[in-house]
Amino acid sequence: MDKQTLAILVTIGFSLVGVIGDYFLKRASLAEHSLRSGWFYVGFIVYASTAFGWVFVMKHLKLATVGVVYSVSMILLLSAVGAIVYRETLNATELVGIGLAIGSLVLLMRFA
Repeated sequence: MDKQTLAILVTIGFSLVGVIGDYFLKRASLAEHSLRSGWFYVGFIVYASTAFGWVFVMKHLKLATVGVVYSVSMILLLSAVGAIVYRETLNATELVGIGLAIGSLVLLMRFA
């Protein structure tokens, strides 16, 4: 596996870690004192844990590529968590937006 492919996979993995961090931050937001809840600190630590890996990713990918791969991964994963865990519904406009996000990723990978 070449380093560029590995960097893309690491970026997607960081999206998953970011979603886990977002889950804990969402739990913190439901607490009366959000910034003092244990959920906030867990979410903060989860996010901070990815800092060293981002240096590897940015060494092997353009920042625009990192941004698109990370953003689309986050959109898909957070939408899934919202729908499955929090029973949030997606309207037609949001579904079109998700489709366009996936299309942007396809275009970026095809012409990068």
